[in-house]
Amino acid sequence: MIELLCLDPGGLATIQDRGRFGWQRFGVTPAGPMDRLSFEAAVALSGTDHAIELTLFGGRWAVEGGPARIALTPALTAKVDGQPVPLLTTLTLQPGQTLSLGGGPVRAYLAIEGGFAVEPVLGSRSVHVRSRLGWPGRALVAGDRIRLAAAPAAGPERRLPADACDLSPRRVRVVLGPQEDLFTPAGIATFLSETFVVSPEADRMGYRLDGPVIEHAGDYNLVSDGIVIGSVQVPGNGRPIVLLADRQSTGGYPKIATVIGADLPLIARCKPGDSLLFEAIDVAAARAAAIAFSQRLAALPGLVTQGAVVWDQTSERLLGLQLIDGAVSAQP
Repeated sequence: MIELLCLDPGGLATIQDRGRFGWQRFGVTPAGPMDRLSFEAAVALSGTDHAIELTLFGGRWAVEGGPARIALTPALTAKVDGQPVPLLTTLTLQPGQTLSLGGGPVRAYLAIEGGFAVEPVLGSRSVHVRSRLGWPGRALVAGDRIRLAAAPAAGPERRLPADACDLSPRRVRVVLGPQEDLFTPAGIATFLSETFVVSPEADRMGYRLDGPVIEHAGDYNLVSDGIVIGSVQVPGNGRPIVLLADRQSTGGYPKIATVIGADLPLIARCKPGDSLLFEAIDVAAARAAAIAFSQRLAALPGLVTQGAVVWDQTSERLLGLQLIDGAVSAQP
């Protein structure tokens, strides 16, 4: 029996697949990955449909009972027994070795060839921490052991192009509504023209944004209705909340807009203190963006090639030195 051992989960680590759908009418949140692009890159490399979502920094991991072929996306700092390893490629971790993952993107994904021997709950392996759905009913902690479903198959390592997970910086695109009529024209103009900052109140459920107050046209309390991923609620204090993977199923604050699916990874890659600007597009443009994004996700498995990336140890050494006016510091 091969197991992945969590030595240190980092900021927050949970098992996620594409989500738990068909249950939201019963109050069950879909969960799933925050950054769908990076998630799909990891599962394309590993050949599975689920991964561990890592937050802020990735912690330390090991395997026991046999080797495991691991995929990491997007780029972050990774070392095996202190030696740097290439990224956007699979690597085979052997028993006795330690995989250390440092900082990098706000969220990254660790997938393993063959996947985890974890039973689905309501059709999904995704963990929703607040409702304790999915194994082990919480975020991973040091000492957790996850049994692997299979040993890695023989064959070379696999890799993706270096830009497979890249996103161009841009305004976050939204479709106004469904309740934009409950905001004044000035309130809508504020939402679409001002800069908002991700507050410390940001997690998988949603990001509360700091910035100018968005003005309501009247009462801000509604009969609760359905919430979708990307819904932008504005409660009475005028501070918008972008609702994300672990969102509630219904809510009673008016929704000024919905972030389009193609731009949700831009939100997921923000941390407290990062800035956001919003841009309104129409439904036709949102549909075109959704089709293009779906095509990009579907193309990822076809971009996987064989052969491990050769890591340039000389470049790694130079990156660790301070080069000023041609002088090399003696200190790393």
